Amino acid sequence: MLSRVSASLTGLVLAAGVASAQAPAAPTPPDQLLLKDYRPVSIYKIPQTLVEKAKYPVIDVHSHAYVQTPEAVATWVKTMDAVGIEKTVVMVGGTGKRLDDALALFGRYPDRFEVWSGLDLSGADQPGFAARVIAELERGAKLGVRGVGELSDKGRGLRGSGGMHVDDPRLDPVFEKLADLGLPVNIHVGEDQWMYEEMTSANDGMMNAFKWKIAKEPGVLGHDEVIATLARAVAKHPRTTFIACHFANTTADLSMLARMLDASPNLYADIAARFGETSPIPRTMRKFYEKYQDRLLYGTDMGTDAEMYRSTFRILETEDEHFYLETLRLYHWPYHGFGLPDTILRKVYHDNAQRVLSR
Repeated sequence: MLSRVSASLTGLVLAAGVASAQAPAAPTPPDQLLLKDYRPVSIYKIPQTLVEKAKYPVIDVHSHAYVQTPEAVATWVKTMDAVGIEKTVVMVGGTGKRLDDALALFGRYPDRFEVWSGLDLSGADQPGFAARVIAELERGAKLGVRGVGELSDKGRGLRGSGGMHVDDPRLDPVFEKLADLGLPVNIHVGEDQWMYEEMTSANDGMMNAFKWKIAKEPGVLGHDEVIATLARAVAKHPRTTFIACHFANTTADLSMLARMLDASPNLYADIAARFGETSPIPRTMRKFYEKYQDRLLYGTDMGTDAEMYRSTFRILETEDEHFYLETLRLYHWPYHGFGLPDTILRKVYHDNAQRVLSR
């Protein structure tokens, strides 16, 4: 009897230990909670819309080579089918073998992917720089490259160029050749204004701003300065189609992008990876989409997950208010839908991109 009682007690102790190990951790006291760990849940009893598939076929003009195997590409295509993505632009950002490998990988689905190359901007001070860059562009075009991007200058100069900005005269022959070849170019300049502000309690974008902050250092162009380099380049090359990705990183002051669009008919802007920055101001954004409905292009720049795509559709299509998205949790604030009308959705999702890509 004693042995059985002991065994029972032992079992109870072990069970209690397992239960204790599985018990949820105690909530962090409010005065110790970090902003990055803030996970609010909306308690508003208001409409919540699940968008399984985009209302109209979609062309995603801003993606990258997120996958590296034929099997992973096939899985991506299945996801695209499930959510309504007709075609994806894969910006390789490279040349030579890196480009060739991407063309071979995504070339298995020529109707579903377009591969865009980068530019090798090294040796800009060497004789024959432009001719060398143009020769690779021509080679890529013969192999099926349909555009160039994403070129990136966050104030220190275009990546790999040794400090050359997009309006540098050494690039003029390259941009003119892009026009000759009918290849659009996607360019990233700067970051949004939060990333330039002081990292203090006054910065309401701190969660994401700290990660992508731009240091104030000698030789690094400020926000407005680097945006201006793009405006000048676009104006210099009216035959070339430019895409300013991420709303040209002007979401804190869209009047900057508006002036560029008004001045240059050859400029478009993609909306990729700026849903978190624009969703807090739904009425302002709806007006912006209405005014520039022929110049905005759908893009993601956030991977291949189905729920990521669906989150973007919810913001664009619905009038849902005050909701949180784990797939897009970059800031502490809630999201709001724009409720774009069908005529604008068709253009932003598909028709504008089709017009750019057909060039």
